[in-house]
Amino acid sequence: MTAYVPASRARTGTGRARTRLAAASAVVVTVGAGLGLRAVATGSAAKYGGDALYTVLIFALIVLVLPRVTALRAAAGALAVSWVVEFLQLTGVPAELSRHSTLARLVLGSTFNPPDLLWYAVGAAAGWLAHTTAARLAGRR
Repeated sequence: MTAYVPASRARTGTGRARTRLAAASAVVVTVGAGLGLRAVATGSAAKYGGDALYTVLIFALIVLVLPRVTALRAAAGALAVSWVVEFLQLTGVPAELSRHSTLARLVLGSTFNPPDLLWYAVGAAAGWLAHTTAARLAGRR
């Protein structure tokens, strides 16, 4: 596994590259976890676990694009994006787009569901925890 470099140490090109590599790895692992969850789980476990992983994925994408971002800001950004997408579902636009595109359905969903908001927060907290834990472990080396 690649050593994770905390944002505070990612000031050099090498540090940012390591952070991006770790974030890219997290993106791949998160997508794999989401697909795996859908393959083995059904019902609420699959749905709400997928919601949390959706926000973890956004968290990892934020760190990939902005390697110097703090864990708290990445978590807040991921949660904000997730909530905006969820509330956008109240307009019916995502539902219409989802009828025409599988990708739109995967990214935007189609139906507003209030419990999703909680599970997005769980995903943001999980991303924050993973990021800060990795940063602390990398700092000990």
